[in-house]
Amino acid sequence: MSTWVWVDGAARPAGEATVRALDHGVTVGDGVFETAKVLDGTPFALTRHLARLRRSADRLTLALPWSDDDLRAACADAIGAAAADPANDADGVGRIRITVTGGPGPLGSDRSDVPPTLIVAAGPGGTWPPSAPVATVAWTRNERSAVAGAKTTSYAENVVALADAHRRGADEAIFANTVGALCEGTGSNVFLEVDGRLCTPSLATGCLAGITRELVMEVVDVVERDDLTLDHLRSTSEAFLTSSTRDVQPIARVDGVALALVPGPLTSAASEAFARLVADGLDP
Repeated sequence: MSTWVWVDGAARPAGEATVRALDHGVTVGDGVFETAKVLDGTPFALTRHLARLRRSADRLTLALPWSDDDLRAACADAIGAAAADPANDADGVGRIRITVTGGPGPLGSDRSDVPPTLIVAAGPGGTWPPSAPVATVAWTRNERSAVAGAKTTSYAENVVALADAHRRGADEAIFANTVGALCEGTGSNVFLEVDGRLCTPSLATGCLAGITRELVMEVVDVVERDDLTLDHLRSTSEAFLTSSTRDVQPIARVDGVALALVPGPLTSAASEAFARLVADGLDP
């Protein structure tokens, strides 16, 4: 299976697509991105993803010169090229990633007065196991960061945290924020049962406003709270992760301790409601 990348107006195999060595996305991680699953050749919830891409870019004061139609066309070109590749089977295109960087710049934080770089990659989506063990980590999310809530390409702390979780036999790392409130995973949002109610950290904790998180909250009753802690997650009877590629994924264990219900009734209800939403249309 192979990934195709649209950059500089054309889609190419990943091994042939290039950006400049001094692109600000390379040198300082100055960029934003979106990842969406692809179903039947169509990026799921693309309207919402493009809206969040613009919100993240605004947070970074990164002006996007492209219309949504331009971005959709680039996505279609990348998906079409990947789908036509003989190396990919009928289910080969399962994911798309849209990345915008600050463009070529100096070897520091200042930007140059140049257009941003647009990169769209399309390729296999991969699969997730039916449930996931998670591990809480000692590092924190900064809810007061200049880029809190933005989906940026500065993912080094996620890489470190996820590697730590993997060493401990977990598939995802879970952060609290600087005041000890439960926040999010490295690439996921967290839902959990508290006193019989389905709850999730509020955006005030600094967590990303996930697209799947948003959709789940539209189809089942969820309480947003900014006072949840890692101990709430460790003591819950059931919990799940959401992301654009995981959908609704039950949590099996927290820090090595199995949850009582995997999946529990709240998790099953959310998963079934989300599946119905997907079946009703690909751009909810």
